[in-house]
Amino acid sequence: MSETVILAGNLRKRYGDIVALDGLDLDVRRGEVFGIVGPNGAGKTTTIDCIAGMRRRDSGELRTLGLDPSRDSRELHRRVGLQQQESELPERMRVGESIQLFSSLFGIDPPRMELLDRVGLGDKVNSFFAGLSGGQKRRLFVALSMVQDPELIMLDELTSGLDPRGRRDLWNLVEEVHGSGRTVLLSTHYMDEAQRLCDRVAIIHRGKVVAVDTPEALIREHCPGMRLRLGCGRDFDPVDALRLEGVLGAEMLDETCIMDLVDAGTVVPVIKALSDAGVSLGDLHTERPTLEDVFMVITGREYGDADE
Repeated sequence: MSETVILAGNLRKRYGDIVALDGLDLDVRRGEVFGIVGPNGAGKTTTIDCIAGMRRRDSGELRTLGLDPSRDSRELHRRVGLQQQESELPERMRVGESIQLFSSLFGIDPPRMELLDRVGLGDKVNSFFAGLSGGQKRRLFVALSMVQDPELIMLDELTSGLDPRGRRDLWNLVEEVHGSGRTVLLSTHYMDEAQRLCDRVAIIHRGKVVAVDTPEALIREHCPGMRLRLGCGRDFDPVDALRLEGVLGAEMLDETCIMDLVDAGTVVPVIKALSDAGVSLGDLHTERPTLEDVFMVITGREYGDADE
């Protein structure tokens, strides 16, 4: 599990005046689902393209499966599967034909129906590409990325633009692929996706890795507290909440006071103190911090904002 599959050091890439990668460092271990997270424009796709040998880095050290992607791209493409963010096939190409086409590029004959069944497209073998839904197209491209039975699978913004059902179907697929023992590199701007799927995540901001660890460890380190939403009535002054021990922040939203607490153990004492003070309490809801909160703390911005 500790064997390094991807190693990048001080990776740099520019497009004219635009700096896509600005000294990026990365270390991905065999058998894990590793997430590259950040907003659109942070450098996620450029990172994956360089790792896969689709783009040449300007400078820096980079090894994928022990190979230099710029020099050994031919051999690398036999060992790495890639689902790109923007992919298309001819509209009148049938699903089964696409598997045959990609297989011929590698000179192999994989079990076509087994591969399609694995991604939930066994009943679509004779369907035209144009007739597939967005989620089905993404699943097909995952199948195509596995044609050569790769050691490493890279998925770039796999669920971008899909509805909740489509996203969850693909989450299940990623978990199944991971269960087969492959290493998965996943880029996404959906923090809930990374928190659900990834063993470790690297947060990228303006072309640099600004934090890397397990989702749980990142949350514990950067957002150790608890959020409490408590119905207190429209006339409640949040300043009264701030006077209570363990309350780090408080603001009103309609009749609800939203309080940031030191930890989960503060919830009951705060509720008791407000009740003892005569505050008429209503509905309450507690929330643990998420990767989205971590991103906002580390970068000081909303994670959905694109880099300029």
